[in-house]
Amino acid sequence: YLLDKSEKYDPRDVERLQQDDKWVDSYLIWRHDVVDDTLKMIDESFQWRKEYTVNDLSESILPKWLFESGVLFLHGYDKEGYKLFWFRVKHHTKDPKQQLDKKKLVAFWLEHYAKRDHGKPLTVIFDMAETGISHIDLDFVRFIVSCFTDYYPNFLTKIVIFEMPWIMNAAFKIVKGWLGPEAISMLKFTNKSDVQEYINGEYLPPHMGGTDSFKYSYPPLVDDDFQTPLCENGPITSEDEHESKEEIDMDNKEAGELNEEQNLNQKKVNFIEQIPKSEETDKTEIKPKNAKKALTTFKGPLLHISPAEELYFGSKETGEKKCLIVLTNVTKNIVAFKVRTTAPEKYRVKPSNSSCEPGTSLDIIVSLHGGFAASLQDRFLIMAAEMDQSSGAGVTELTQFWKEVPRTKVMEHRLRCHVVESSKPSSLTLKENALNIPVKTNEDLHIQLTHLLQINKRLQEQIDRCLWFQQLSVGLLLLSVTVVAFCFYLA
Repeated sequence: YLLDKSEKYDPRDVERLQQDDKWVDSYLIWRHDVVDDTLKMIDESFQWRKEYTVNDLSESILPKWLFESGVLFLHGYDKEGYKLFWFRVKHHTKDPKQQLDKKKLVAFWLEHYAKRDHGKPLTVIFDMAETGISHIDLDFVRFIVSCFTDYYPNFLTKIVIFEMPWIMNAAFKIVKGWLGPEAISMLKFTNKSDVQEYINGEYLPPHMGGTDSFKYSYPPLVDDDFQTPLCENGPITSEDEHESKEEIDMDNKEAGELNEEQNLNQKKVNFIEQIPKSEETDKTEIKPKNAKKALTTFKGPLLHISPAEELYFGSKETGEKKCLIVLTNVTKNIVAFKVRTTAPEKYRVKPSNSSCEPGTSLDIIVSLHGGFAASLQDRFLIMAAEMDQSSGAGVTELTQFWKEVPRTKVMEHRLRCHVVESSKPSSLTLKENALNIPVKTNEDLHIQLTHLLQINKRLQEQIDRCLWFQQLSVGLLLLSVTVVAFCFYLA
């Protein structure tokens, strides 16, 4: 093949095939270890990869409107832990002039994910809610299907088709003809009542019966595209290093001042209960700005994480630049963790890749670089997984561990950013006095409001169900009366 068609392949693909055994394996597995069929597939996929310049596709090359349309994106996971590749059919319009760009968008997302997660399989969702004949584009559907059957080996777990209109049944009979017997078995036709057999409600939007509040917007890429911060423990510029030293000195200075203030308060304020010695010792330790205990805690199977949902940063006026995340290991083993963010250029996370001993707590400091402000669109992802007692916890061991650990064994928890206008947000900000008495603040009200909204939503759903059953009952009653009346008339 190389002698006959070397000019039709991208040399980078050929080099990778010669060095990456896992890639070769994926082709062989997809073609059932039949070497001739495998070679034909490699030949076809390599020619396709060069034709679509897959190795060079990037956000800057593709038109911006493609990303803004929200037709295709990656977000969430199915019940088996596989990433979801969404095709929102109602946002797609058939236009021959745009077809090539749209196909390149498919290739961009598949290649983007394949490089990021080392070829872990995907679950494709055709969300066909609110679609009709105007959205039917068999050529584009065929292209998406062929990407998985011919160009990306062993990359497909299943195709979930949600609420396919009856008018499109004939079209999908044609689609089935393009699939082999194995691929046909991967088709899952679902509706609102049974889609959660494959995907949990936390990753389904409300129109599919789920609770996922995610709404696609661009830029940036979807919020699941977390990245490890670039300047955490590794090399940083001299300017950042100088800034870090100043921050540490300032932290220590403020911590010392707070300790003196605490001693004065203990003498002067007689209505504060006496603090136990163990707790007093903890509070007088020199921690950056003596963050107080979080009001909310997420209780995961491996780690308890405080705060539970949001990191509170100050606005430009208030100037709060740091927050604290507290991780508590609730297992009997060492737990490795990583912290990722959607905006690595804005935040420094220390530490962002480390481990936590059994039964201990660890503080993670999240700080904004100078000149940057927190945004409501910024997200943080905390990933955690148990390590064997025999495993080391050094940088090399952790790097190898994250390469090998199965996704099903990884706990994930997301945190949002919240910008507080008040100078005294009741959260884990690092400027608060550890002896402050908790009062009703923005965060308390926000939590209560969120709780009330959730209750209201559940009540609304129950009312909707009751109304639906009522309408159904009335319809059946009218039908019964009509049938009885007709029978009497015949009699």
